[in-house]
Amino acid sequence: MLLNPGTLYVVATPIGNLEDVTYRAVRVLGGVDLIAAEDTRHAAKLLARYEVKTPRTSLHEHNEAEKTGRLLARLARGETIALVSDAGTPLVSDPGARLVRAARERGLRVEAVPGPSAVLAALVSSGLAAASFTFAGFPPFRSHARTRWFAALAREPRPFVFFEAPHRIDASLRDLEAAAGERTIAVCRELTKLHEQSLVGAVGDVRARLTKPRGEFTVVVEAAPEVERERVPTAERAAVPDPAGEQAAATLTDEVGRLLEQGVSRTAAVRAVAARFGVSRREAYQAGLRAEPQGGDGTAAEAPRGGN
Repeated sequence: MLLNPGTLYVVATPIGNLEDVTYRAVRVLGGVDLIAAEDTRHAAKLLARYEVKTPRTSLHEHNEAEKTGRLLARLARGETIALVSDAGTPLVSDPGARLVRAARERGLRVEAVPGPSAVLAALVSSGLAAASFTFAGFPPFRSHARTRWFAALAREPRPFVFFEAPHRIDASLRDLEAAAGERTIAVCRELTKLHEQSLVGAVGDVRARLTKPRGEFTVVVEAAPEVERERVPTAERAAVPDPAGEQAAATLTDEVGRLLEQGVSRTAAVRAVAARFGVSRREAYQAGLRAEPQGGDGTAAEAPRGGN
């Protein structure tokens, strides 16, 4: 079966075990003119396993704005491009949204090649799956924003799933416990890999068992009991932050803050976040103003004089 000319293929790749790739994904990766990968070195392992020799280019949060135009030009000429992230389904807490959105706006064809997803793998193995669920992405980086984020999600009438990094998993579980109490959760790490681990139990119990955390974490939280949803009076409930809007703003602030901590300049951090999430520079700039690095005593660092 031939590939459709001028098509951007959004290809899901394994989240760990390289055998979890689909036949169609291998065929597409081997047949396109170019593979746009979040990390070309990481993608090389999968491509070598299946003897795929297609040329690769990097497409990540720091260069997506710069490269999108060139990739669109190639698609407009009839070339085919496969978009892959480091693991799982692209755009799910990964770069690529700007490219896909721009391709759609120009009337270019976009096709998904479905496959592995850490969200679904954790959900279906947790014992907490329901007819519907909420995916929340990564919690905010800053403590205050994270506390409000969990407070809003704690009233979700559906199970919710979030990602977390190893150096922040303990703090997030602590804040989750404060917001949701001893609710049942599943903390999954190294999904589909040799040392896969899934801890299920009350939040406090799982947190106590989680020693020396390593790898990326996917956490599933059971739905709020009916009594929890009705506990907040109507007037107060209206003041609870909207999960979608609050989460979106907090995520932007979180990402700018993470880049600032890595030594990236504020201007570069704003540009990178705007490109990754497909938002305006103004929105990213406002997030940058909220993302002041913290001083050693926990207070906000003094704003720099002059500069950008």
